[in-house]
Amino acid sequence: MWEQISANRTRSAVLVIMMGAVLIILGYAVGIYFLDEPWGGVAVAAAVWIIMTLVAYFQGDSILLATAGAKKIEKKDHPRLFNIVEEMTIACGLPRMPDVYIIDDPALNAFAVGRDPSKSAVAITSGLLQKLSRDELQGVMAHEMAHVKNRDVLLMSMAAVLLGTIVIISYYASRMLFYSGGRGSRRSSDSGGGGAIIALIGLVFMILAPIFAQLIYFAISRRREYLADASAALYTRYPEGLASALEKLGASTNQIKGANQATAPMYTVNPFREEGRKAADLTSTHPPISERVKILRRMGHSASYQAYERAAEETFKKHVIPASALTGADSVPVRAPSAEGAVGEPDKFARTRETQNMLFGMANYRQLNCANCGTTLRLPPNFTAPAVRCPHCGTVNKTA
Repeated sequence: MWEQISANRTRSAVLVIMMGAVLIILGYAVGIYFLDEPWGGVAVAAAVWIIMTLVAYFQGDSILLATAGAKKIEKKDHPRLFNIVEEMTIACGLPRMPDVYIIDDPALNAFAVGRDPSKSAVAITSGLLQKLSRDELQGVMAHEMAHVKNRDVLLMSMAAVLLGTIVIISYYASRMLFYSGGRGSRRSSDSGGGGAIIALIGLVFMILAPIFAQLIYFAISRRREYLADASAALYTRYPEGLASALEKLGASTNQIKGANQATAPMYTVNPFREEGRKAADLTSTHPPISERVKILRRMGHSASYQAYERAAEETFKKHVIPASALTGADSVPVRAPSAEGAVGEPDKFARTRETQNMLFGMANYRQLNCANCGTTLRLPPNFTAPAVRCPHCGTVNKTA
């Protein structure tokens, strides 16, 4: 496993250097065109590079959670989810339980963020909480926490923040070119053809900004998803849980509102799809869902890394698990599935009520039970009327 962790650290360093080079070139072009000499632009770009690298390292998780619209919850808000995260924390050996966040979105997805295993968080959509059984939810949480343990989340966080910085700078540089009519500074204007060349460079960077997003996607290896799937099967000892969850995530036609091109690689499955259609198998950010499901379901009666590697080789002739992870025990028996609707485990209708109650609580709604029929009335925080009528029995209930 150390091979993957080491590779992710190396990729993070390479990513920072590559983004720095792009920013320096962009700063050079902007300096020539809008200032009297290029080195002013280079100095600004270098300062932005250093600042945003530090921001990405120390605050990248907070930025990405805010971008997704995630809100932190406590155990009292959703005890069942906290219980699952606690179980997976112990199973994967993290030194600290990740913070838990909820995204109020009907789409089915989740992601993890954090600088290292001692400072991490998992975020899950409300739609996922409603649709997944306990075994399926365990599989998704184990998958995301495997990313935390393997240090994938630092790489993804830095990629998202630095890429967003380049896109923003390119955007504003192109707008300045447009509104200045392509004139720029006096020196660049006096240089004749030189000013036109620099203007062309700015235009090229504006066009290349989305392409850089795609390059980052390819730079972040797909192998991390295979390894996280294999780790989830091992931590839960039930590969079918994650396989079934991935099928539901892939069949969902809802797209996450807070997702963007920079944050897409963080999610369990690609959050983008055509409106009203299921997730496509061919994506640049994740391996095909159908391929991931086939491997999990061919693991047989063992939940070990070796079983996952054999399943991948038999199915697609691929080696996806680092050699260092294949030295452990091969005998990890698959457990029996959990019974939906058993004591303490809600069915799909109870899960919907559970999730809705949590969301109302997060929005600071007040609950009032009808004095006559007992119906639970939910009052928004700005409700100031002295009484409310029960929609079921018509009884007028005082709110004070």
